[in-house]
Amino acid sequence: MKKGDFIKIDFIGRLESGEIFDLTDEKIAKDNNIYNPKLRYKPAVVILGAGFIVPGLEKALLEMKPGEKKEIIINPDEAFGQRNPELVKTVPEKVFEGKHVIPGMIVDFGNSRGRVQSISAGRARIDFNHPLAGKTLKFEVDVKQHIDDEIQKVEAILDFFGIEPKIYMIPGTYEIEADAPPQIKERISSLVLEYIDGVSKIRFVQTFSKQSLESDKPVSEEKLQEKPVKEKKANKE
Repeated sequence: MKKGDFIKIDFIGRLESGEIFDLTDEKIAKDNNIYNPKLRYKPAVVILGAGFIVPGLEKALLEMKPGEKKEIIINPDEAFGQRNPELVKTVPEKVFEGKHVIPGMIVDFGNSRGRVQSISAGRARIDFNHPLAGKTLKFEVDVKQHIDDEIQKVEAILDFFGIEPKIYMIPGTYEIEADAPPQIKERISSLVLEYIDGVSKIRFVQTFSKQSLESDKPVSEEKLQEKPVKEKKANKE
């Protein structure tokens, strides 16, 4: 296979201890008591060369073919890198604004996420290294499918972001009906335009129906009713 290829893979990711940290098989997750009902267990979409996976796994996949299974061992430098001591920070506990935090909790700081290591004397020690930094990883990989169809490639990109849209094809343009944040739409568009030949434009559309509008919370209707009341008060003044 080569960079730019679209594939679907099943995999199990383990640490050297044998502990599973990620997988695509629901049955194996249940058998190992790590099933998470919030996750979707299905073959993972990968665009080779697009940074969907760690470099060591991508390098191995480039040497495989559809239908092939392989066990791959990846050192930290080709996975999530070595641990960086400078990414362990100590901050005043008051920055959490009264929120109760405990060791092991994941916290957000702007665009960074860290794990609370300890709390002592009003200060919290937080590790901003990736949880798998410094770890040697072992993957059991099964290349399930090589995707050639153009529409299926677009669907695969959207599936990666957990979106099940309606897609309409106009020559040179894809029109996608999907509800997603602007940054996700931008990322989807960049992937489609870069990795799918013959597409020069992406257009996102949003469709409203009576049913979807009625399902909205009534708060929005109350806010609409507030405006004329305020206007009447202003007129009296």
